[in-house]
Amino acid sequence: MRGLLKIAAFFDWPARTIGKLSSWVILPLIMIIMFDVITRKIDFVRIWLANANLAWFNPIIFQDSEWHLHAVIVLLSFGYGYLMNAHVRVDIFREMLPRRRQAKLELFGLVILGIPFLVLITYFAGEFVALSISQNEGSESLTGIPARYIIKSLLVIGFVLVLCSFLATLMRLLAWLFGDADAKAQVVEKLHIFAHEDVELEAELIKADVASKEELP
Repeated sequence: MRGLLKIAAFFDWPARTIGKLSSWVILPLIMIIMFDVITRKIDFVRIWLANANLAWFNPIIFQDSEWHLHAVIVLLSFGYGYLMNAHVRVDIFREMLPRRRQAKLELFGLVILGIPFLVLITYFAGEFVALSISQNEGSESLTGIPARYIIKSLLVIGFVLVLCSFLATLMRLLAWLFGDADAKAQVVEKLHIFAHEDVELEAELIKADVASKEELP
C-alpha cells in the first residue's frame, strides 16, 4: 500500500499546487472588472478617457483579459476542487449510504465514467487546440488579445489536472477500502469524498487504533 500512496501523492501534487496558485488570479481579475465597469459606466471617467486618447487604454484588451483570466481560474482549479470535494454533488441517495458503500460508488464512478471521459475529452481538446494553432487564431477584434490558442491550451492542461486528481483519489480509495488501519490513517485526511464527514475525528480514531495495536505484546 505504501507504493500506492506514493503514486497518489505524485498525482495529487500538481492538481493541488496549481489549483491553489490559480486562485490568486482572482485578484487581477477583480481589478480589471472594476476598472472596466468604472470606465464604461461612470460618465465623466468615460468622457475623460475618450478625450485623453491614451495609447495604453484599449477596452477590447481589458474585456478579452476578463474571460481569459476567468478561464485560467476555472480550468486550473477543477482538479483541486474535486480533491477537496468542493464541486456540486446531486446525490441525495448517496448521502444516506454507509461510508464503505460511498467509497465503492465513488470508485465505480471513477473507473467506469470519470477516467474514461477525461481521457476522451482531453484527446478532443488537444485536437481543438491544434486546430487553433494551425489557424494562428487570435481575438475576433483587431485590437484584442492575439494568439488565442494559448488560452485554449489551458483546456488540455485543466483536463489533465482533473485526471491527476481522479487518479490520486482512486489510489486512496483502494487504500481505504482494502488497506489496513495504518493505510486508512494515512489517506483519510486527504480523502474528502464522504458525505457529512468529520475527517479530523476519524483520523484521530484510526491513529489511536493503530497505536493501541502496536502496544499489544
